[in-house]
Amino acid sequence: MPNPSTPESQQPLAHRPLTGQDARTLALAALGGALEFYDFIIFVFFARAIGQLFFPADTAEWLRQLQTYGLFAVAYLARPLGGIIMAHFGDRSGRKQMFALSVFMMAVPTLLIGMLPTFASVGYVAPLALLVLRMLQGAAVGGEVPGAWVFVSEHVPERRVGFACGTLTSGLTFGILLGSLVATAINKIYTPEEVLAFGWRVPFLVGGVFGFFAVFLRRWLAETPVFEEMRKRRALVEELPLKAVLRGHVPAVVVSMLLTWVLTAGIVVVILLTQDLLQKLYGITPAQALEANSVATLSLTVGCICFGLLADGWGVVRALTLGCAALLVTTYLFYHGVGQNPGHLVPLYALAGFCVGVVGVVPTVMVRAFPPAVRFSGLSFSYNVAYAIFGGLTPMVVTLLTKMSPMGPAFYVAAVCGVGLLVALYLGLAGRSRFATMSAS
Repeated sequence: MPNPSTPESQQPLAHRPLTGQDARTLALAALGGALEFYDFIIFVFFARAIGQLFFPADTAEWLRQLQTYGLFAVAYLARPLGGIIMAHFGDRSGRKQMFALSVFMMAVPTLLIGMLPTFASVGYVAPLALLVLRMLQGAAVGGEVPGAWVFVSEHVPERRVGFACGTLTSGLTFGILLGSLVATAINKIYTPEEVLAFGWRVPFLVGGVFGFFAVFLRRWLAETPVFEEMRKRRALVEELPLKAVLRGHVPAVVVSMLLTWVLTAGIVVVILLTQDLLQKLYGITPAQALEANSVATLSLTVGCICFGLLADGWGVVRALTLGCAALLVTTYLFYHGVGQNPGHLVPLYALAGFCVGVVGVVPTVMVRAFPPAVRFSGLSFSYNVAYAIFGGLTPMVVTLLTKMSPMGPAFYVAAVCGVGLLVALYLGLAGRSRFATMSAS
């Protein structure tokens, strides 16, 4: 990990207050992130319709579902490659170029998915084309998320990095909520037959237009002061950035990957999987589960900002410790409480969703774990590889645990939160003043 002292390139930013330009940068970055994450996640909400339209009609239902979710999973597998390539150029050529490219790479395939012919028209060309477009989306989001965290953190004062990363993460999670709301609207406006006929295309077409709007918005963003300072001093990394990361920053990579595991537990289990689990485990109706999930996701967007502010005020070690402990307790209370009294579904889910907001602290640790010259590559490699592993394995592990006990998802989240607490303990005991004592003072 880097020296705990403030990097030379960030000295001018260390103590100045947030400016109107900072606020504009955060707002545009968060809005663009929300639109891009909407494009990526909308596939989930129409997976059933896509499975029916892009595979042979005589395919067994279980196989069709497996193939459809395989198309979703392949996007996660493409994330590391896209993230590593874009991070390489982000560390060598500039953050802004890659930040704009990632949203463009998401907009184009999203729009094309909405225009794809189905299996009935072109046979197996349809699922193959869908596979390629999902891979492009995965590569785009692999560069977008870490690139966005680096971009906003290098624009704001050092003591406001937590707020910046929390706000950006809030924007990304708002994209999930936007996808949920659009899917709900489509299913209310159109009949099931109309959704299959054309309704499923609408969210993708709208998402593609949103994406190009985000590209336009990002034209107004400036290169980060940190990168500009490195370029002036000719301090940019000369060798392959990833090689420098793996040679000299292994502890930072390990910490970042473990914290990404915490992030996947909160997002994948509590936000994405729980909606379906509520229906299977407790007989909650789809409408009730979707409504509660929307409330929880909205609470998450608020929680990200709150935990980001807490990281600035208390330091990331304390914020991470409190957040992991709170997520552990509230997730257990949520699954136990809904099992005892389904009437408590919404408030308990909202509370658990708010505590998932600890994921807003995760990027704050990661951007400080790597020096500016290799920050994009270090964060992107750690985050995307860990997300591909843990994000891919988590649904299977949770499914197996659920067969043993309805509390299985809560037990899984508790175990991963335990990992988060151990990471916080390590950061504190290691005496990393950059993590342990950073505050607004």
